[in-house]
Amino acid sequence: MLQNSYETLFFIVDLHAITLPYDTQQLSKATRETAAIYLACGIDNSKSHVRAHVELMWLLSSATPIGWLNKMIQFKEKSHKAGGENVGVALLTYPVLMASDILLYQSDFVPVGEDQKQHLELTRELAERVNYLYGGRKWKKLGGRGGAIFKVPEPLIPPAGARVMSLTDGLSKMSKSAPSDQSRINLLDPKDRIEDDIRFPEYNLTLTCRLPLINILKIDVIHVYKRKLVSDVVSFLSLTFAILEFDNLERPECNNLLSIYQLISGKTKGEVAEECQNMNWGTFKPLLTDALIEHLHPIQVRYEEIMSDSAYLDKVLADGAAKAADIADATLNNVYQAMGFLRR
Repeated sequence: MLQNSYETLFFIVDLHAITLPYDTQQLSKATRETAAIYLACGIDNSKSHVRAHVELMWLLSSATPIGWLNKMIQFKEKSHKAGGENVGVALLTYPVLMASDILLYQSDFVPVGEDQKQHLELTRELAERVNYLYGGRKWKKLGGRGGAIFKVPEPLIPPAGARVMSLTDGLSKMSKSAPSDQSRINLLDPKDRIEDDIRFPEYNLTLTCRLPLINILKIDVIHVYKRKLVSDVVSFLSLTFAILEFDNLERPECNNLLSIYQLISGKTKGEVAEECQNMNWGTFKPLLTDALIEHLHPIQVRYEEIMSDSAYLDKVLADGAAKAADIADATLNNVYQAMGFLRR
């Protein structure tokens, strides 16, 4: 839909992928696989290896207050998980790289999820700061056109699916970096894996917190694991959660699965609510499973076709990079000029 409404650029963030420890043998392979998935999903171009991203990141870093980066929530969370002082500087500075990714192309809008709003806000603030420090008359005195160096982009947040949550924890986002594969649906997951993850999710619930009535039943169970549900808990869950509904803060897992169904079915929120209002989990989960399998099958078939044609994939990446570099280089030259460098 975005491709039909806007001039779009899609890129593979291989530079972002090295902010935490990674397997060097897998990086190029993962880059190609990601490009193939993009194309299989219907994206008509993709790019990687545009050097201007790194150059602009360094220039922007000189104008970025360290306090701005220290406030980034994702840095705090990921650095804590990765071992605090042992993490690389790249984890702290990668929001500047993200800003470079965006500002290089004079973007009007940036599609983002709810969890990326803070980073986009930093991008906007950084664009305004650089425009103030180096743009306008200052730039014109150096032979430039004057005015703003960067456009200040606006977020484009989808009305549904802006943040898809984990299958094992409805309060945490679905993430490919989560330790459990059962927390997510991967685009290339086979049919039996999807059935397993949706119909038999691994619950790791603190029942006394999520389900206050559990104490009434005198069931002393804290962790309930996949396919090992005790019968009393199954009965309790079925009775308590018989009605499926959106936006119930006490039932984030329910809201998440309904939202996923809304996304892949193409239906409105109201249509899904009406369709599922009289369903229980036993009825809804097979419906969601079948819809996911049907939705992902053509993507998986197309992915295999693309991966089997390496020449085609290489050409798409090269053509996308060349197109992007033309735009990026023009912006980068303006920044160098406005910041007082010798003419490149």
